[in-house]
Amino acid sequence: MFDSILVPTDGSEHATRAAEHGAALARAFGASLHVIAVIDTRTAGGPFSGDDLEDETLDRMTADAEETVAAITDAVDAAGAIQTTIRKGDPVDEICAYRDDHDVDLIAMGTHGRTGVGRYLAGSVTESVVRQADVPVLTVRATDRSRDTAPYDDILVPTDGSTPAAAAVEPACEIAAQFDARVHALNVVNLSNIATGSEYTLPKDLIETLESQGEKVTERIAARARESGVETVTRVVSGFPAADILEYADENGIDLIAMGTAGRTGLNRFLVGSTTERIIRHADMPVLAVNARDQRGDEA
Repeated sequence: MFDSILVPTDGSEHATRAAEHGAALARAFGASLHVIAVIDTRTAGGPFSGDDLEDETLDRMTADAEETVAAITDAVDAAGAIQTTIRKGDPVDEICAYRDDHDVDLIAMGTHGRTGVGRYLAGSVTESVVRQADVPVLTVRATDRSRDTAPYDDILVPTDGSTPAAAAVEPACEIAAQFDARVHALNVVNLSNIATGSEYTLPKDLIETLESQGEKVTERIAARARESGVETVTRVVSGFPAADILEYADENGIDLIAMGTAGRTGLNRFLVGSTTERIIRHADMPVLAVNARDQRGDEA
């Protein structure tokens, strides 16, 4: 499934951790590894002011970028040669353009897990790439849980039964097969969508109907995983998606969360955008976000 993997880096610890996971996947799939650093030369709305960067400043930034790329290539254990490049421009545009130019199958990026960020790859750029890239994006925070890069023993696939959520199933099963991992299919009956107030009690038959639907959608994921010879676990819970997904991941030793996203900002389904972004910001383990904008189908 993954023949080439791209690792954008800004020299942060989070980007280095993402590169380590990207290299682990490259070894598992026999994929080529690409490392890119982008010198952000934007003036309007960017981190710099003035008409153009002075030559001295640009030279310094280029030298920093070269050191950053060299540090990544020294830090990771790739299966083969690592292709490196330095580009200038808008980081999101250049990362996505490189992906298109080199037919990259997966992007592995670091994120600080919060909105206010100092380094360009920490937060806003990563989330923009997740929305725009038409390939899976592995996001990684530098935490104790993400320190171990291989093997992935337990992979969590949350689902609400929508087409966008289903986009993560295939890559999750492929990764699970490579690492002989267990797939956990989780459905959260989203109480925030159906409760109207703190004193409102949901009818028991409604909860049972939603849980029955959840069992059907998780079983579909389990059936696909079993086709790959992968062990599966299914679970349906009632609560609030982001919190319950993170709680399940912590309590069950999950090594990787794979989720679908529709790749846009205006979002309705709980797994299509806001919840995925919350998971990316707060999960201690890597998150594989799979853009489903071309697979959305009927989201009604």
